[in-house]
Amino acid sequence: MAVNLKPPAPAGLRPVPGVRLGVAEAGIRKTGRNDLTVIELAPGSQVAGVFTQNRFCAAPVTVCREHLAIGNIRALVINTGIANAGTGEQGLKDARATCEALAKILSVSSSQILPFSTGVILEPLPMNRLLAGLPHAYAHLRDDGWFDAAHAIMTTDTIAKAVSEQVMVGGKTITVTGMSKGAGMIRPNMATMLGFVACDAAISPSLLPTLARDAADASFNSITVDGDTSTNDSFIVIATGQAGNVEITDADSHDYRELARAITAVAIRLAQSIVRDGEGATKFMSIVVDGGANREECRKVAYAVAHSPLVKTAFFASDPNLGRILAAIGYAGIDTLDVGRLRVWLGNPDEKTLVAERGGRAAGYDEETGARIMKNAELTIQVDLARGPASANVWTCDFSYDYVKINADYRS
Repeated sequence: MAVNLKPPAPAGLRPVPGVRLGVAEAGIRKTGRNDLTVIELAPGSQVAGVFTQNRFCAAPVTVCREHLAIGNIRALVINTGIANAGTGEQGLKDARATCEALAKILSVSSSQILPFSTGVILEPLPMNRLLAGLPHAYAHLRDDGWFDAAHAIMTTDTIAKAVSEQVMVGGKTITVTGMSKGAGMIRPNMATMLGFVACDAAISPSLLPTLARDAADASFNSITVDGDTSTNDSFIVIATGQAGNVEITDADSHDYRELARAITAVAIRLAQSIVRDGEGATKFMSIVVDGGANREECRKVAYAVAHSPLVKTAFFASDPNLGRILAAIGYAGIDTLDVGRLRVWLGNPDEKTLVAERGGRAAGYDEETGARIMKNAELTIQVDLARGPASANVWTCDFSYDYVKINADYRS
């Protein structure tokens, strides 16, 4: 059951001028559900992407990188059920054949198509069914298709993930709408989660990749469910230029900062939704690390705590065995860490308590307080390294019995 996460309402998802979405039931892996999505972009749209760093990256990731290097992207195609990863040369052929088939329907070049897949690894795509589904998805293209598309890209997700926001840029109202999927195999390391955010702003193509990277670092690169970096992680930012604002060309400008803020805010909400819908999750946990010498060491500590199965299972049980947090901090890889100066707090929206200081248990801490706080669905672990001004946030969830059940039965 998702942690304090409500499904999107169709009326709450604003169409982005220059973007049309269509879905179809292609029977990629299971019948009775939409599992193929086409996203058509207006001519002149700018597109940037951030992808997995997994060396065993999926075939569509390789093809996306190639096509983005050429530019002038006109459409995206997304299938769920089969990841087209670990499929060798045939997987690359299938990804390219998908692009060629959609390009023919749209009367564009195949290099103007970006393919995405998610699902089971090491299995080939059922190309006959996928290709047969493309005309149906195309026939259902519409500007208010975000709600259906957010459902069509799901795998083990229990709730679709999509949000919208509007912001004033250059005297024009800019609409930002995005969707994502993911619930397990989540520890994006980007440079099986997919995220797509579109806006109708006009922005220089030289700036969009930086904006996408910064938004990814603040959102999808700050979450973890189980520490596994997928073969297919992809985050795409689209700017259609349909709003009529003067093109943003300066990263130091007020317009750029406002657009970046809005896109990042949408990306953060989508990323947190993935954690809230983590496989078997019962707790949403914020790991806040302050006082670092630099952001990277803060992230090391945050991820060490967030990845620890011992920490995550303790939080599932509401067991204040909080020495596990100290152990994770200790093995995070900061050789010069002075544990005598470090402090750790445990909190929820209503209460906060100091757990550890001066190398051990805080004098005022008692386990009854810790257990009471840990029963909440929303929790914060705050760490002060006392080494400098840097900080970092990572969002994660607990490990429950259902996580094992879901992944043990994943292919059934």
